[in-house]
Amino acid sequence: MVFIKYFYILIFIFIINCSGNKASNYHGKKSLEAKFDKLEINVTNKNEIIRLIGPPSIKSDFNINKWFYIERHKTNQSLFKLGAQKIKKNNVLIIELDDRGLLANKKLLNINDMNDLNFIKNTTNKEFQNNNLIYDVFSSLREKINAPTRNKK
Repeated sequence: MVFIKYFYILIFIFIINCSGNKASNYHGKKSLEAKFDKLEINVTNKNEIIRLIGPPSIKSDFNINKWFYIERHKTNQSLFKLGAQKIKKNNVLIIELDDRGLLANKKLLNINDMNDLNFIKNTTNKEFQNNNLIYDVFSSLREKINAPTRNKK
């Protein structure tokens, strides 16, 4: 009877600690879509962009006036997926500035613009066989050579 009481207390504590909210993971700047609408071409300057969005996530190595802002939001799918996360939001804001520091071009890429890369799954078969006598002899010698040496006392 005492065991059943402890069991009910343990189950009660376990249920209380369970959360109904899914764990989410943010990376980069939040709400780029709303900030994208506030940027005006040939009006907004570099300082206003930094004040509005913040410093860029990445600056281009080839063009110092090209800035990239990244936003990624991942959430856990379900308990049965064992912690696998799903990408809910994946935005990249590309900003190009002119020589005077004014906004020349802006572009927002979202999750629908992502490319799925498919890799070839074909494998190449070997042309030689591993089941001949010479291969067996050399493989046994290789195993003896690679085996750890025994301590002789």
